[in-house]
Amino acid sequence: MANNINRKKEYGGKVVVVGDGACGKTCLLEVFKKNEFPEEYIPTVVDNFVKTVDVDENNVALTLWDTAGQEDFDSVRPLSYRDTSLILLCYSIENKKLLSNIKDKWLFEIRNYCPEAGFYLVALKSDIREIDDNDVKSRLISTEEGVSLSKEIEAIKFFECSAKTGMNVDIIFEEAAKYIVELDKSDTTKPEGGACCGIC
Repeated sequence: MANNINRKKEYGGKVVVVGDGACGKTCLLEVFKKNEFPEEYIPTVVDNFVKTVDVDENNVALTLWDTAGQEDFDSVRPLSYRDTSLILLCYSIENKKLLSNIKDKWLFEIRNYCPEAGFYLVALKSDIREIDDNDVKSRLISTEEGVSLSKEIEAIKFFECSAKTGMNVDIIFEEAAKYIVELDKSDTTKPEGGACCGIC
């Protein structure tokens, strides 16, 4: 009887990671999966794996989908969206010009193919801020710009992270696991609370 009382509850959900090609999506997932940063860039078409996260005395099996961001795969990528619980909408901080793609391309796509799924806005490659080069720094997307965009597009949470240093990688997926638990417990599609920012 004691074993039944102490047994952790099991949850599961699908998390799809989207964003421009080479923005750092695969590195984010590889570091979470293997705790190792890949030194070579390998373009992804579609890949997925399952990893269990222990949060709040619950076991949450995250089925994580990596997708290709290049235009050549625009017709293939939507096949990944079926039964999605949460989307990680990613961008690299390294170029302000790319920020418009979040609204002009990615937000439109996820709302079109999985309008009921919640999403986090995730700024990748935050380690670039440490580079001592004013020309590079002038092109970077600031944290404040990320926060502002997350509010504008009504992202549930906003994170900045670096797969290279490991900063906030685990936190993002722990929060994703918590979201899935709340989603399972809720009678509605999304947990209560609406859009908010979780800057870590």
